[in-house]
Amino acid sequence: MTRKVGIIGLGHVGAAIAHSLSAQGAVDEFVFIDIDEAKVTAEALDFEDAKANLEYNANYVVNDWDALADADVVISSVGKISLQGTSVTKDRFVELQYTKYQIKGVSEKLVASEFNGVLVVITNPVDVITTMYQHFTGFPAERVIGTGTLLDTARLHRAVGQALQVHPKSVYGYNVGEHGNSQFTAWSTVTVKDQPITAYGLPLSKLDEAVRAGGFTVYDGKKFTSYGIASAASRLTKAVLTDSYEELPVSNYRSEYGVYVSYPVIVGRGGIVDSVQLHLSADEQAKLDASAKLIHDRYEAVIAELDNE
Repeated sequence: MTRKVGIIGLGHVGAAIAHSLSAQGAVDEFVFIDIDEAKVTAEALDFEDAKANLEYNANYVVNDWDALADADVVISSVGKISLQGTSVTKDRFVELQYTKYQIKGVSEKLVASEFNGVLVVITNPVDVITTMYQHFTGFPAERVIGTGTLLDTARLHRAVGQALQVHPKSVYGYNVGEHGNSQFTAWSTVTVKDQPITAYGLPLSKLDEAVRAGGFTVYDGKKFTSYGIASAASRLTKAVLTDSYEELPVSNYRSEYGVYVSYPVIVGRGGIVDSVQLHLSADEQAKLDASAKLIHDRYEAVIAELDNE
């Protein structure tokens, strides 16, 4: 059976995801879609030029929405990260001024294509945008997933791993809430070498801030992010393609909040296939509630704005 993935938006992130999945032999056919015809055509040609030297083969289709009908996964990497350079404050919501106008049109084309797979959303601010995608497409909530704090959790594992001189994969635990400034590390979930993180005497508040600022640190140096988020999106996509039933902290619809919020769930072929219940401290639960409220308020505001235009 052909494993087919569509990528909408072939900028730095979209191209990095395509390369990651191609190099791993995870996908047999890609559908590249971008409003910049020259750019997306060039990306496809570049991948064709790589075929002779890659271990795995994949085929590439360009700007054919109908080709998404039988895709297993479609990834939304639409964005305009250059807007971060126009903002005094570091906040992913600065991109909403651009992305809010893209989502409705993309949603309409996705529905028209009769796509019936899992929609993976990277587009920032990802929790609000993922909620918007589910609203405009009407797809079942379990089939619309944002990458959310999967990347922030990886940054947490990197920071703690460096502090304790262990590999990031040897660190367990989650960042939850908004993929943005209100996210937080749920330290009650973090363990290393089967010991709670509190056993190591680390400066947790400083580590928490380093994790939150990680994306902006990368942006300040190279003016975009790519490999970290591409690896997160690739992992989520492969969890769907392989029906892995993997526990991942991704942005998923939380009925108690009425919006998408990052929280661990089980991911498989059908998207979100099972729930997970963390035992957060009272302080952590309050932070999660506050983060979810921020997402909810921003979502309600942008929907009202679009409805009035």
